[in-house]
Amino acid sequence: MILKPDKDGVFTLSFLLIPEYAMVSLLSATETMRVANRFAGREVFRWELLSENGQPVYASNEMALQPHIPMLEADLPRNLIINSSFNPEQHIQPDTVSWIRKVARSGAVLGAIDTGCYLLSAANQLKNHRITLHWEASPAFTEENPDIEITNELFEIDRNLITCAGGTAAMDLMLHIIQSELGHELALSICEQFIKHGTRQKSDKQRINLAARLKVHHPRLLKVLALMEENIDSPLSTTELAGYAHISVRQLERLFRSHLDSSPSSYYIRLRLERARQLLRETHLSVSEIGIACGFSSGPHFTRSYQNHFSVNPSEDRKPG
Repeated sequence: MILKPDKDGVFTLSFLLIPEYAMVSLLSATETMRVANRFAGREVFRWELLSENGQPVYASNEMALQPHIPMLEADLPRNLIINSSFNPEQHIQPDTVSWIRKVARSGAVLGAIDTGCYLLSAANQLKNHRITLHWEASPAFTEENPDIEITNELFEIDRNLITCAGGTAAMDLMLHIIQSELGHELALSICEQFIKHGTRQKSDKQRINLAARLKVHHPRLLKVLALMEENIDSPLSTTELAGYAHISVRQLERLFRSHLDSSPSSYYIRLRLERARQLLRETHLSVSEIGIACGFSSGPHFTRSYQNHFSVNPSEDRKPG
């Protein structure tokens, strides 16, 4: 059993909404439960929306749902799902962290959607667990939490901890739970109701594959591009990349010019600088730490490369706060 039922056997999911959360993930979860109840002909799931102070929480689309229960006035949840998205570190409040720890001590199932794991990490609830989060936030979270095992799955269920990449992956998570509790046929009926062609497995990757994303289909070039994305902090030389693809450096350079209108080195450094900009804007790591994390051996080299690419130096490009 993944979730903990109430005394009447119904599974209540308590969603703690953090400012700037992504509403699509919340609705993907709650609408799936609504349809499950309808097709089951009984109340299998119920849900409640919690906020830190009982006031409406505005999502990233600047909309707010009603009503919200103050977290301190609610019964201790049996299944707590923290729904967060943009700027999670800016929304971590000490009282909320203390309350999450209290909920954990009660034996509840804890969950996080999108970047909700930032709050679980602040509450020291991720140790010895495997987690996932939105791919865009994953590099920054990894740099700040190097000891936590992070995957690229749509969702992870690791003992009493549930994490989900967010977006429509929240629907896939709920379909997995429904399939586990109520059977495959009901899960497929819900898919049909949403005009969704079947359930995605948790192992399905979050991002569109490289071939579709870059409109590149040459297998050896794709292998090199994947290697580049996997080796940001310790860049491989063009010679090493060509060797992994079993082609000459000249052949590799021709492939890059033909398919990407770039040289391998120029593409690679652009990839690393884009990761650096993401870390600058989403973490509290120092500029020098970010330079090292993106494979630059010296601070001046990183600053010079960054300024040449973005026309601004790293410290000036960092978001305030």
